[in-house]
Amino acid sequence: MEVKEDYYAYVHFWHRYNLLFYDNHSPEIPTSRWEPGEEYAYSRRIYIPTFIDRADPEFKGEGTLRLSIGLNSPYDRSGRLPKPLFEKKLKFLPAPADTPEISYEDGWYDLEIRPETSLKRWRWTGKEARCKIDNPRRDAHLFIRGGVNLEVLNNQKVIVKVNDSILDEFIPKEIKFEKSYRIKKEILGEDDKFYLAISTDKTFIPKQVILSSEDERELGIQISFIYFR
Repeated sequence: MEVKEDYYAYVHFWHRYNLLFYDNHSPEIPTSRWEPGEEYAYSRRIYIPTFIDRADPEFKGEGTLRLSIGLNSPYDRSGRLPKPLFEKKLKFLPAPADTPEISYEDGWYDLEIRPETSLKRWRWTGKEARCKIDNPRRDAHLFIRGGVNLEVLNNQKVIVKVNDSILDEFIPKEIKFEKSYRIKKEILGEDDKFYLAISTDKTFIPKQVILSSEDERELGIQISFIYFR
């Protein structure tokens, strides 16, 4: 397939005729650089949201999603997607009843949604933001996706803590970051809940550093997704 412009990849997950979630993105190697007869491969981590179609009286605890993948020109304003290059049916189950619940406590701003941006949806933190999470009393996997404003702050450190223990400290080199951790049950403690704290050493007030901004919030980093299982 020869493409002379940079296309987006659309990755859609459908339940019947409803688009449930998607992961539209630009391929790691721009399509304008693809050579005929060559194969280009890369991987992405996608987490299926916790959902169940309670409005469907035929739902029996297992359903089917249709995965649809294709390429689309960013200049196409028709509203119609080209025919998918790949489709596959996937079985899904609702999240187990004992899935840990994440409660956003102090330090978080309201959810923001902008589908045209790289993060698409996020919450800004202040200098520190905390979540209260059910303790599964077993080893678990923690995944955090977020972003920083490199145009405003350089070398901004992000600190991740579980209860009072520092899990990680890092300085994002790009505007988006993804972190994955395997958490030992001993770190979570003995209480029914534990705290996840995400903090930063630098914050900014948009009104003071961005022309035309009236935003007076003290902002730290953007967190678009926290997964704990």
